[in-house]
Amino acid sequence: MSGTVFRVFQESEAVVPANERLVELGDPGDLEVEVDFLSTDAVKVKPGAKAYLDRWGGDGSLLGRVRLVEPSGFTKISALGVEEQRVNVIIDFTEPREKWTRLGDAFRVDVRIVVAEAENVLKVPAGALFRQAGAWSVFVVQNGRAHLRPVEIGMQNDIEAEVLRGLDEGATVIAYPSDKIRDHVSVRPR
Repeated sequence: MSGTVFRVFQESEAVVPANERLVELGDPGDLEVEVDFLSTDAVKVKPGAKAYLDRWGGDGSLLGRVRLVEPSGFTKISALGVEEQRVNVIIDFTEPREKWTRLGDAFRVDVRIVVAEAENVLKVPAGALFRQAGAWSVFVVQNGRAHLRPVEIGMQNDIEAEVLRGLDEGATVIAYPSDKIRDHVSVRPR
């Protein structure tokens, strides 16, 4: 077998039992990315999804595709001591090898995976949304007054949400409205 030595497990001469690992060989040109996701996030990831590999040490993001979401999870203790169910997601590079040639085995990368996408959508900051009578709502500012507006939300994440109905493009909304904001109350921008 040929390849590059990634790790040496037995560094000095010794008697070793049968099946003991001595070295780990691999092909640096055949790397894949393995990242563990919370199981609640991993269920949203589908094979074939676009992946962006950031903070890998080079300029910009590297592109990849999800090959596999492993069918079995495992328990991992977080930095805060909380038990979390995790699932490995395997990503293949779609960029030419020359672009990521400096990456090696067990190098660190940050991963973003596209779980949904749409074009030409109207969106609002997630901090503008709140629940009112069981439905999503926002406060829209018109003529210096706040107006309660129920909205129908589509896709959303921690940062923003797609608005399907109830809001016009260009409308000014109040982000993180306090309990002092009510329908028709006078407001001014800060």
